[in-house]
Amino acid sequence: MALIFPALTGCLSHTRKLQVPKPPSIVLAAKADDLVDRVNAQFASIQTLTATVEMQAQVGGARKGAVTDYTSFRGYILMEKPAKLRVLGLVPVLHTHAFDLASDGKIFKLVIPLKSKAIVGTTKVTKKSKNALENMRPSLFFDSLLIHDISPDELVFVTGESRIYPDPERKQLLEEPVYDLDIVERKAGGKDLMLKRVIRFGRVDLMPFEQDIYDQDGNIETQTLYGKYQTFGTTRFPGVVTIRRPLEEYQITLTIEKLTLNQTLTEDQFELKIPENIPIQQLE
Repeated sequence: MALIFPALTGCLSHTRKLQVPKPPSIVLAAKADDLVDRVNAQFASIQTLTATVEMQAQVGGARKGAVTDYTSFRGYILMEKPAKLRVLGLVPVLHTHAFDLASDGKIFKLVIPLKSKAIVGTTKVTKKSKNALENMRPSLFFDSLLIHDISPDELVFVTGESRIYPDPERKQLLEEPVYDLDIVERKAGGKDLMLKRVIRFGRVDLMPFEQDIYDQDGNIETQTLYGKYQTFGTTRFPGVVTIRRPLEEYQITLTIEKLTLNQTLTEDQFELKIPENIPIQQLE
């Protein structure tokens, strides 16, 4: 074979030129404890979050045999730790309410005025719906917008790799070394270990650019991608947050237009009253 391939080179081969990724000029180093401290400090520094966003939803994939892209719309997100959430979506152009969601961490309410429909359910899915978006729960926003802290009971491991990604501004491929922070917990009984999360950090600035959350069977349940960081006030925060649910084949992209952190929020901002003339569907 070593003799055959060179002999065929002249007539049966073709070489394509590829763009060579550009490595960074500066690479930062960190230990596992350093990365844990960065995550915990960022999570502790945020008590409330108020954001104006552009939302884009996509449902479907290879298993469904089709992909549906929904029209993007403006929305508002209010969060208060430990688990209060309010998400309001507006109808494009008209800017009337497309949906209104509120949760106290245990029960959530969802009102869809255009369909004269209301949904009430627990924050945990016990019976999955065929409609992927109906399986979405408020914790999806909390777990993705805020990377939760790492407790002392959890085990952490750091591995290194590299990523290649395009830079649209420079029209160039970039190659960056990264750290994978594996967060592991012990299963019931304390013998077996289970991978819980993986947080990926770019080594140019040691900021997270991806978080994978795993289910009990070791599958990626939620994958969150964090786009280029921007400065909102005095805080650096990703300008785009893409939330993927690979098992259910849907994703939500949030483009953050305005962000305010640690603003005082009132109880009535999280209260959602369902109109009496709208029927209520109970979700399990």
